[in-house]
Amino acid sequence: MADNNVVIPGSIGYFLIKGNIITEEQLFHALDLQAQEKGLLGQILVDLGYCTEADISRAIEQKTGCKYVSIEEIGVNFAIANLVPIEYSVKKVVLPLYEEDGKLFVAMKNPNDVVTRDNLSVISGGMEIVPVIVTDTELDAALDTILNNINVDEFAEEEEQDEALEALDSDLDEKPAVQLVNQVITNAVRSGASDIHFEPMEKTLRVRLRIDGVLHEVMSQPIKLHASVASRVKVIGNMDIAERRIPQDGRTTVKVDERTFDIRIAVLPSVYGEKIVMRLLERGSKSVQLKDIKFSADQEARFLKTIHLPYGFLLVTGPTGSGKSTTLYATLSEVSDISKHVITLEDPVERRMAGLCQVQMNAKAGMTFAAALRSVLRADPDIVMVGEIRDGETAKIAVESALTGHMVFSTLHTNDAPGAVTRLDEMGVEPFLTASSLVGVLAQRLVRVLCPRCKEEVEITYKELLESMPDFPHEGKKMTDTIKIHKAKGCIACNNTGYKGRQGVFEFLQVTNEMRDLIIRRASAAEIKELAVKQGMHTLRQEGIDKILDGTTSVEEVLRVLV
Repeated sequence: MADNNVVIPGSIGYFLIKGNIITEEQLFHALDLQAQEKGLLGQILVDLGYCTEADISRAIEQKTGCKYVSIEEIGVNFAIANLVPIEYSVKKVVLPLYEEDGKLFVAMKNPNDVVTRDNLSVISGGMEIVPVIVTDTELDAALDTILNNINVDEFAEEEEQDEALEALDSDLDEKPAVQLVNQVITNAVRSGASDIHFEPMEKTLRVRLRIDGVLHEVMSQPIKLHASVASRVKVIGNMDIAERRIPQDGRTTVKVDERTFDIRIAVLPSVYGEKIVMRLLERGSKSVQLKDIKFSADQEARFLKTIHLPYGFLLVTGPTGSGKSTTLYATLSEVSDISKHVITLEDPVERRMAGLCQVQMNAKAGMTFAAALRSVLRADPDIVMVGEIRDGETAKIAVESALTGHMVFSTLHTNDAPGAVTRLDEMGVEPFLTASSLVGVLAQRLVRVLCPRCKEEVEITYKELLESMPDFPHEGKKMTDTIKIHKAKGCIACNNTGYKGRQGVFEFLQVTNEMRDLIIRRASAAEIKELAVKQGMHTLRQEGIDKILDGTTSVEEVLRVLV
């Protein structure tokens, strides 16, 4: 279709142009990109913003004669979907939607796959298979929904839990606990979850996944399954399955959909049994670059200038799960090259990076951050990354390392950037050492991004907006003036949460000579913040408001994440 800029009648591009969805110029632009990138034309057109997935599906409907259906409008019928084993549906990316006049209407990613259609006919007991067109996003989301709603109640009666040691039986692979744990891990990976929670309640075992920083309940099972689930998790985590009175930590590695994940496991005794939390860390995942972090232009320029200094101490602060490690990995990717010797001290090593010397901490063997940092300085590093400043000893050594000509990156748990300065003082680092070594502090949070497919534009008055967010900028505006913002709605693509993915919100404090004077005289965090703002620092709150104004996130999400 790309030859000599001619639109071939009957092609997808032809029907999109005929329907006034795209122009010929846009089609040829997409075709040129397809020739370079070898991707699917429809996906390229969607990525460029020229049309939607639904537009592509309707064009395929006209081309193939297959009916276009919106799964979101008709819903998922679990009884019909279960006519085909879910494993087969996921493998072939198909989903039975409804039955009519003895025909089974099936959503298919590839409606021209005759072999799969024949197999579906056999599996469904000889029914005639009628393929229908749906968007890829809706089909993937519907399959995830079914996976998350598979129930193992039918196995529960077979399960005995007199002894936790039964998890070591030779027929372990047939146990419902094994099926449940494997299913939950698979669902978590496919949902993009960072953590899995198995939580024993009085009568049920609740399963929740942390997706985009928020916990969602995905399953509830009889409490009688809990003991065998706990035993199964302990077995794969190499823990003591007979010990139920004290907390335990373990780790394992799993492979799901050709992706390898390291899983950290924490078991904590509670009144109804052992609570289990599993953190998923993808091994070999694509390294994040600083350009992917989405700093504002001004903050990015200041941050880049700071990290390229020959020596100094730079801190990234924020609560657990705010993306500090990701930012540090992106920073290391930016500053490391063949002329630099980069050593990282981590607990655990979350992501392996080429060209770096990554060291795993081992407290039981005496390999703490402080002990490792002392030894590392004798290994001729240019740049050192310390996973976390956990105590005064580590903080002092890190500061002294920066003063001896090294660039040191680390993380700290504080609410904002100015608070990191006073926190170092509380940890016993002398202010004159902090002032001499500290070059910058980056504070960050992660806010959920509004689902681009379903987010709603609303118009509200400044009076209504200021009731929930009093610091929203309104200079020169009347209380009755209106402003357009976006809010979450929810659709099948975002699992009815209204959000899909997360972005960072940052404030970067650059340490200047004036700032050093404040640090030496032990000024309060409020004084340091006031000076930093005067010198151009954008606060977390300001960055959050900017993301509200450009439609990236909602007022409710910023209020949830930022105080």
